[in-house]
Formats: sequence, structure tokens, C-alpha cells
Amino acid sequence: MDNSNDSAWLANADRPLTGYERIFGTVGTQRSLRTRGALEDVAALARRGGLTVRDLQRQQYANRVPAGDLVAADAAKACAALPGGTATGSDGAAVDVREACAVLATWDRAATTDSRGALLFDRFWRKLPASQLWKVPFSAADPVHTPNTLDTTAPAFTKALADAVAELRAAAIPLDAPLGKHQFVVRDGRRIPVPGGTESLGVWNKVEPVWNPADGGYTEVTTGSSYIQAVGFDDGRCPVARTVLTYSQSSNPNSPHYGDETRLFSAGRWVTSRFCEKDILSSPALRVVRVRS
Repeated sequence: MDNSNDSAWLANADRPLTGYERIFGTVGTQRSLRTRGALEDVAALARRGGLTVRDLQRQQYANRVPAGDLVAADAAKACAALPGGTATGSDGAAVDVREACAVLATWDRAATTDSRGALLFDRFWRKLPASQLWKVPFSAADPVHTPNTLDTTAPAFTKALADAVAELRAAAIPLDAPLGKHQFVVRDGRRIPVPGGTESLGVWNKVEPVWNPADGGYTEVTTGSSYIQAVGFDDGRCPVARTVLTYSQSSNPNSPHYGDETRLFSAGRWVTSRFCEKDILSSPALRVVRVRS
């Protein structure tokens, strides 16, 4: 099951819920790409079976971009077919987009800190109006897979492509720059690369940063993944729990914990939460204080 802050209707796509009050969400309406992508991922995990906490950990940091899976190949192909390798931007200027075609074609369709092309696709995607996006419209009979098929014949396609390329070049950001170099937060005066992407891209690991090209690209994240946990029993008696607080344990810049777990989040690492006595005793950070009256 998955919800992704969406309607209760498709918490389980195989058994849609109906008959509830509208305050809990609409029925038979288009879902967000994040919901659609998560339902696909959860279904894939369920088909494989035998899930462990490690599987949940891998899912959190996979950073798959469903929008990229849906349209990047078509966008790259249409881009490569543009006469003279140019596209006209919203200001009427012709922009050479040939480099962008290759970047979109080779992008790994992910939003990891190392992904090259993720930033270009994100800026391109944000400029596409929903009214000129899809060839195949939404169908309530197939809500996980519709709408689909990028409409590369729509005027908005070439305009969005030209504007995204021009925007990055004006900010002196290479089109194939690693995402983490331009999507970051600052802690202790240092940039910490941040993985993930906006909800409209469909990324499970939702990250909503602020675009500031004059300051290097995306800066401080405003909303998104915050407290994350992967918990299970893995056939044992004790819970297996891995957690991370993406914005760290302290908001005090003078605290040693100001950026501690943000760095873990950046690196795809976790905190081991300990419940059973043997796990607590095995912690390298264990400190025992005996209090006597």
C-alpha cells in the first residue's frame, strides 16, 4: 500500500477504496506522478516478496524519476530531430539545444546527487504546462499508467526545452552537471549535496528546494522528506530499525548536531536505532552512567 499524501482512493491500486466522504480525497481522478511512481515501486516490491528492512532502505534512496521514465527518451529523440539543433524560447530567441539532446538521452532517470542530466530535466519539466503535456489522457480505468506519452508536437515542448537550456547557461551551470553540485543545503559554511526531487517529477524521496541560480542553483530545501524510517523484524525477535532526520538534530548553528544527519541523508546512510539489550550493549557510542543515592 502507498498513499504519498494523496487520496485514499488508490492506497491499494488493486483494491481501490470508494464510498467515503470527499474530505478524504477524490475518486476516479488523476493521481500525482509521485503516487503513480510509488504504486509501481510498491507493486514491484510485493511481486518480489521476502522483503527486508534493507529493501526499504534501498527504495528510499533509489531516487527514481517516474517523469523521466515516461518522457526523457521521447524528449531526447524529438530534441535531436529539431532543424538545425535549435529551439525558440519564450523570449523569441533561438537556442542551440544539441548538447541537451545528448544529456537527456544518457541521463540515468534518477535524482541522485551524482545524476547528470537530472537538473536539466527538472528545469525543463517545470516549464511544461499540464495542458500541453500528454498525448494519452487520464483514464480512471488505468489510473497508475495514465496520462502518458509526451506530446513533442506541442509548441510548449520546444519552448520549455529552449528556456531550460538558456536558464542553465545564463547561470553558468553545465547541462550535464551532477545534481548534487547544484541541489544542496549549507551547514557550517559548507554545501551538503541533497538527493531527491520535486513531487511533480514523481520522486519517492520528495525534496522541494528553492531555485536561486545566482547562488549556485537550488538552495535551502523548504519541504519534503524529513523523518524517515525503515522498520521490520526480519524474522528476528528484535525490531530492525534504521532512521534519519534529514534536517539534522539541532537547528542551532553552534551545535555539533546542526548538520549531522543531513550529511547522512546526503550520503544515503542511516542511524541504527537499538531496542534489545544486546543491540544497545553493542553500540560503539554506548556510555553507561551509574547513579547512586
